[in-house]
Amino acid sequence: MPSKRSVAQQAAKISKSSKIPAALHSSRGVKTWKEAVDWLKIRGIEDIECITPDLAGVPRGKMMPTSKFTSNTSLALPSAIYRHTISGEYPDETDQFRYDSRDSDIKLLPDLSTLSIVPWETDPTAQVICDIVGSQGEQINYTPRNVLKRVVDLYRQKGWKPVVAPEIEFYLVAQNDDPDYPLRPPKGRSGRSILGGQGYSIAGINEFDELIDDIYHFSEKQGLEIDTLIHEEGPAQLEINLRHGDPIELADQVFLFKRTIREAALKHGIYATFMAKPMQGQPGSAMHIHQSVVEINTGRNLFSNVDGSPSKEFFSFIGGMQHYVPRTLAMMAPYVNSYRRLTPDMSAPVNTAWGYDNRTTAFRIPVSDAAARRIENRLPSSDANPYLALAASLGCGYLGIIEGLQPTPPTEDTANEGEIDLPRGLLEAVSLLESAPSLADVFTPEFIAIYAGVKRGEFETFMQVISPWEREFLLLNV
Repeated sequence: MPSKRSVAQQAAKISKSSKIPAALHSSRGVKTWKEAVDWLKIRGIEDIECITPDLAGVPRGKMMPTSKFTSNTSLALPSAIYRHTISGEYPDETDQFRYDSRDSDIKLLPDLSTLSIVPWETDPTAQVICDIVGSQGEQINYTPRNVLKRVVDLYRQKGWKPVVAPEIEFYLVAQNDDPDYPLRPPKGRSGRSILGGQGYSIAGINEFDELIDDIYHFSEKQGLEIDTLIHEEGPAQLEINLRHGDPIELADQVFLFKRTIREAALKHGIYATFMAKPMQGQPGSAMHIHQSVVEINTGRNLFSNVDGSPSKEFFSFIGGMQHYVPRTLAMMAPYVNSYRRLTPDMSAPVNTAWGYDNRTTAFRIPVSDAAARRIENRLPSSDANPYLALAASLGCGYLGIIEGLQPTPPTEDTANEGEIDLPRGLLEAVSLLESAPSLADVFTPEFIAIYAGVKRGEFETFMQVISPWEREFLLLNV
């Protein structure tokens, strides 16, 4: 049996060959199945992972030999994978939350523009993100990628195109196989666990130089572009900023980045976690979303008038965020743990305020020129499914423009102290999601029913667990 050539060797071969079409030099994506066959062949790819995000953003799908993938094979999954909780359980049916009585097949439809290698695999392996359609090719409304596509299409019908730039925070933590023990920071290259208060510290980043090198290396191999990487306030808390672009492409990137960062961390014997609040007393992890809207025909930023002043659409977008984001918070803060992050005095917004260059507000307007005017939504947590968080944020702004909603005056003072002006827990957030008819028009009633049913199921599973707080304060006192 001949020895297998590494992906790196294949890449070198590709770069030296002048006979290979230019499109096949790309590290990410092809346009046609013919190009896909050639792309896989010249890289010596043996296996391919056909993946798609479930409601939690977990990759689901099938792995197969390349020969099967390129032979027009029909790829199917059971529809039930979009109705189970993060712990793998299936909630009871309600009037709104129902299972397909036959658990019919849904089909994986590869999006060839997402084709890339899997750089951490020892055998030459590729991956492709798939859309979901029905067994007859019909639209499936409740899958995360389709939910986001629906929102983007609402903008397109108005002649607009949303532009986003996510920022994802995460923690590196020491490996821990016992969930009863609190997480702790890992040891860096100095041999000591890094402490908090390292915001923007280069030394903090340097503690994990080799791991970060692998993140960059893995990302480059997949055609993923990192804008900047910084150390955040928490111990071993990092943030990756992505370049602005199309919402679906950026959601795909966040989906793959999460997987990439976890794999790079495992290679170095530590965990990477995107939990919203992994450590008590430390800052939580957010997924801030910068967003603007441009006219498709002209490229003009819809948030700016010709003279450079803020437009009425800019203010209505903010008004839509203020009115609807609390009603969609379950899509941006999807777990019980998410609401532990949204607490006063912990560097997270607890309000619906907006302001110019004010990081204590939920909706911050960064300093920029008129062409780059944008709105930063600081409420989503990093545990959110990126497709659903982007869909929710953009959907709220869209409704604001369509309904002509007006915002409150901008906030100039500190806004993240005192009372919490948001749903305080998951069940309250889910009820608000179900209560707004306009949201059903944007996301479809079917999606909201399934999502709400799964979230309530997760809450009931959480309620079965007795916490250390209960044992500490109730065991001998009540």
